[in-house]
Amino acid sequence: MRRSWLAGAARFLERQRLRMAYIEALPQLSMVGILCGLLSGSVIIAFRIVVEGAQGRILPAGTADAYESLSTLYRFLLPVGGGLIIGVIFQFTNATARHVGVVHVIERLSYYQGHLPLRNAMMQFLGAALSIVSGHSVGREGPSIHLGAWAGSVLGRRLELPNNSVRILVGCGVAAAIAAGFNTPLAGVIFAMEVVLMEYTILGFTPVILAAVSATTLTRAVFGDEPAFLVPPLEWTTMAELPYLLMMGIIIGGLAALFIQLLLWTIRVSSPYPVWVRGGLAGVLIGLLAVPAPEIMGIGYDTVNDALLGEIGLAALVLIVGAKLLATTAGLGLGLPGGLIAPTLVIGATAGGAMGLLALIWIGIVSTPGLYAMLGMGAMMGATLQAPLAALIAMLELTANPNIILPGMFVVVSAALTTRVAFGKTSVYQMLMQARGLDYRNDPIAQALRRVGVASVMDRNIIREPRRIRRTTAETMLKKEPNWIVIRQQDEAMALLPAADLARHLKDNDDDTIDLLEIPALRKDLSRTDVLATLQEALDILQKTGTEALYVTGARGFGKKKIYGVLTRSEIEKAYRA
Repeated sequence: MRRSWLAGAARFLERQRLRMAYIEALPQLSMVGILCGLLSGSVIIAFRIVVEGAQGRILPAGTADAYESLSTLYRFLLPVGGGLIIGVIFQFTNATARHVGVVHVIERLSYYQGHLPLRNAMMQFLGAALSIVSGHSVGREGPSIHLGAWAGSVLGRRLELPNNSVRILVGCGVAAAIAAGFNTPLAGVIFAMEVVLMEYTILGFTPVILAAVSATTLTRAVFGDEPAFLVPPLEWTTMAELPYLLMMGIIIGGLAALFIQLLLWTIRVSSPYPVWVRGGLAGVLIGLLAVPAPEIMGIGYDTVNDALLGEIGLAALVLIVGAKLLATTAGLGLGLPGGLIAPTLVIGATAGGAMGLLALIWIGIVSTPGLYAMLGMGAMMGATLQAPLAALIAMLELTANPNIILPGMFVVVSAALTTRVAFGKTSVYQMLMQARGLDYRNDPIAQALRRVGVASVMDRNIIREPRRIRRTTAETMLKKEPNWIVIRQQDEAMALLPAADLARHLKDNDDDTIDLLEIPALRKDLSRTDVLATLQEALDILQKTGTEALYVTGARGFGKKKIYGVLTRSEIEKAYRA
């Protein structure tokens, strides 16, 4: 009885897995999206506890990000020591395991169907924690995105879900990371769709939203519901400020382009040197910059808060903008594992705050410098990532003030346009991928084919037979009215034969033994794919092998010997047109 129940449960789970290959599998994906949000949120909470706990122990003030309380000597020695330790660890790590961060996530989505390795996630956790704690100018959102995406990927693979579902779960993990990091669930959803998945679909939105909500709920239960930044009441004074805001957007768009260019230049110049040399050099450069500007150390949310509250003078704001720009591009370009979102927010907030103070001097009665700091944050983030909608939604959630939408749209869009049109820079993540000789295949056909699993399109009305069969066997087989016959030889699928061609042969001939590879027929050469693959993977196999059809087997173990169905090129094209 128990064995029968277990067998029935196994069949039910297999049907649900195969069902998730269909583009309409919204209920199943929604349930798994909630699980993904909880798992990703747990991993991100653990990462944050490790980082903030270590910061609280080594900093004199006992709080995270209070690097200004360090003496001048320690402000120099801490990043130098951290950079050397990271460099040595990564030097003795396999080169493929050093790939971490958002670029790694996008690469795995583009080339590996969202399968993220554990070793890269472990190096991200360790390396980013060391980078942040030792005061390097990096953020935690990039590492959190990697860790959240890995959690979604491993959940999908453990459940043996089709790869089109694994891709969505990676997006769920990304949304969970941003939502949990900033306490902004909607911005997390938009970021995942706009920056990482680079597509908007109803099927993707629902599980991603549920993942962001569940991760935010879990994070609020642990850390409280306070937003990432202390945002004062912000008021936009007059429409007469629009020309000045336009100038501000253009300036910050130029800063974003300079940020991307310096980062790419540093990567290109430093790539021939050993990893430990690059880590040590990054520590020295950041240590030297931190001596006059300790605000650049660590994540820098305290600096953002001070800029929003208008508590930093004009000269200090300008110094922080320049030092943070150099420290971040040097550290990340030299290979330190960390994120770039938080540094861009610091640069944008301080640049915006400086523009606000200059407006008070030049124009007179204008909006508060805090409003300009918030607009600068959104503009720098939107221009660097080429994600204006994500930046606008983040500003709206952080301020809970709809009055920021109009000036925010004006500044963010002008900054993004300046970066892209005037300076020819696309998203920093896309440009970093291209610097590694990679590209994100995101044309409409590839997008459509990646959303659908082969299990939803394959023809299951097949018969598996050896090459030579008796006439009586053929007649019995054709009574089942199959569409295709998979010709097998020594447990290997050799070719695909239309059943109609066999029926025609039986009608025209009276031979007792039939060789299925010799009779006149429109046979198709076969290659193999597994039941978890997407249509994009299937098409890639057909193009690579030059075959005309695929037979679909299980993905692991003994399941590889089971043939679920067949898939032809015409069926893939039909699925795309549908």
